Amino acid sequence: MSDLYDASVPVFDAMLKNLSALLAKGAAHAAARGFDPAVLLNARLAPDMFPLVKQVQIATDAAKFGAARVTGLQAPPTPDDETTFEQLIARIEGVRAFLATVPREAFAGADDRRVEIKLRTRSPVFEGRTYVLHWVLPNFYFHVVTAYALLRHNGVELGKNDYLGPVPTLA
Repeated sequence: MSDLYDASVPVFDAMLKNLSALLAKGAAHAAARGFDPAVLLNARLAPDMFPLVKQVQIATDAAKFGAARVTGLQAPPTPDDETTFEQLIARIEGVRAFLATVPREAFAGADDRRVEIKLRTRSPVFEGRTYVLHWVLPNFYFHVVTAYALLRHNGVELGKNDYLGPVPTLA
């Protein structure tokens, strides 16, 4: 019924599951080496970039608001108050649980649905299809890959397959 559903909700879910696994490896890395996990949670790739915690918060917000705004559904509140790997993983699981409630049928008419978002300096308006494909998905992937890069840069043993996770294939 909706290729926009297929391009978003299952993709968000799979990548959030992978992100959760990345964070678990980050927590295990800190524990195995005996350092405060806050070192990783507050790590930045550059001084003007958000730390790992915020990258995860933004990625999860992109997924839940992306699905909610284009369908007209209400996204659950998720206050940005996580300070541990366990809390970030719980946040991810909460967003995955929300995504599991988003029915494919809610995407009927979503391609042309008007979506306005409020940013600090502007409020762009999109058609639903453009919003998902050109705003939400690139933003979502940016923050997930940045979280991956932060962990990898700080010594967590990760590879491309950890980022991609199991990819659905025909064979």
